[in-house]
Amino acid sequence: MASGLQIQGDESVLLRVTHSNLKSFSADIRFSLQMTVESVKEKLWRKCGTSVNSMGLQLYDDTNTKISDLTENSRPFGFYSPLDGYRLHVIDLDPSSVTSGGWLEDTSLVEKYSISEEAYEKRDGTFRKFKGKLTSHNPSTPGNKIPDNYMEDLCSNIKVGNRCEVEPGEKRGAVKFVGRAENLAPGYWVGVQYDEPLGKHDGMVKGVRYFDCPPLHGAMVRPDKVKVGDYPERDPFEVDEL
Repeated sequence: MASGLQIQGDESVLLRVTHSNLKSFSADIRFSLQMTVESVKEKLWRKCGTSVNSMGLQLYDDTNTKISDLTENSRPFGFYSPLDGYRLHVIDLDPSSVTSGGWLEDTSLVEKYSISEEAYEKRDGTFRKFKGKLTSHNPSTPGNKIPDNYMEDLCSNIKVGNRCEVEPGEKRGAVKFVGRAENLAPGYWVGVQYDEPLGKHDGMVKGVRYFDCPPLHGAMVRPDKVKVGDYPERDPFEVDEL
């Protein structure tokens, strides 16, 4: 133990820490040899929850042989000659400690909050009510039937031959089809021939031809994605700024 009385500089050791009540707890923690045993306990209290006054410490070497019980709080930690790789074992002496009984590790011991179906229905701001409001505003939500006239009103100003711009991406082209598509989801669709090969097909979708256009120039989109108006074909060589 003589070497423990000659602590120079700010030497430290890296120890593996285990706990008597927390079987899954194992941490590598660095300690200064100049710390008192009480300071070591305070550091460990923040790590594992065992109070300083209820904590016992045991030091084991790298062969798992116990070297010493750290019983004197005022002594410097280096007095006990710990080395890198040694194990510092925390013993919780308080039978009513938060670490006892497995409460911090076994979640099955924790009483779960429950609420009756009737009480849940009366609450505002629940996920169920949010989901119901969401589906009422968005008929395309899975599990919510889409009516056959879905977005028909948005097609009133979209005519075949109109120039258009499609979101997202501000893709420009011409309207080639407006109406219901028998092999797509219910509601109204707009077929567009893009000016550039930004589409998915040539106007044929799932074996049904809705219009003709060059390969990869065609797309079927919902009317709310389409704006008609003065959208001339872009010059690929146009420079916005010199």
